[in-house]
Amino acid sequence: MTATQTTTATSYTIDPLHSRAHFKVRHLMIAWVRGEFQNVSGTVSFDPNNLASSSIVARIDASTIKTGVDDRDTHLKSGDFLDVANFPTLEFKSTAIRAKGDSYEVDGELTIHGVTKPETLVIDELSGETKDPWGNTKRGATATARINRKDFGLTWNAALETGGVVVGEEIQISIELELTKLL
Repeated sequence: MTATQTTTATSYTIDPLHSRAHFKVRHLMIAWVRGEFQNVSGTVSFDPNNLASSSIVARIDASTIKTGVDDRDTHLKSGDFLDVANFPTLEFKSTAIRAKGDSYEVDGELTIHGVTKPETLVIDELSGETKDPWGNTKRGATATARINRKDFGLTWNAALETGGVVVGEEIQISIELELTKLL
C-alpha cells in the first residue's frame, strides 16, 4: 500500500441466529463430551490490508449451553462450573490480528467465569462476501482454540477409582460465525 492509498475496515455484526460456539472436553479420561452455546453475538471490523485496524468482540450467553443431557447442562450452569447466575456472559475481545498463511491468528482477552486471560484464536476459514436472499451482505468465519478450564477458575472435578478424573482440563473450542455487513 502506498502513502496515498487508504483502506477502511468493513464492519459486521455477528448473527446470533446463525452462529454457534462448540466445545469438547474429555469425560472419564476416555471419551469426548461435546456441547455448544447457542447465542453468540458481537461485532467484527475487518480490513485485510490493515489488520491493525481490525477487531473482534464476541459475547456468548452462558445460559444457552447445551450438551444433550439436561442434568449435565444444569450442573455446567451451576456454581461448580460457569455459575451463570453471577457470570452470565463469556466474552472475547481481540488485541491483535496477524495473517498466518491462509488463516489469521487473533490474540485477545477471553473472559469466562469472571476471569480474564490472554488467549489466541485461529481463524481457519474466512469466506468471501455474498448476498443473502434479502439483500444483506454476509460472510462466514470459523475460529478454533484450546484453553485450560482451570485457568478460568473452573476447577470442579472428581477422582476416579482407577486413576484420572471425571472432567479433563483442556477444552477444545470451535466457533462458527455468520457475519452481516453493517451499512
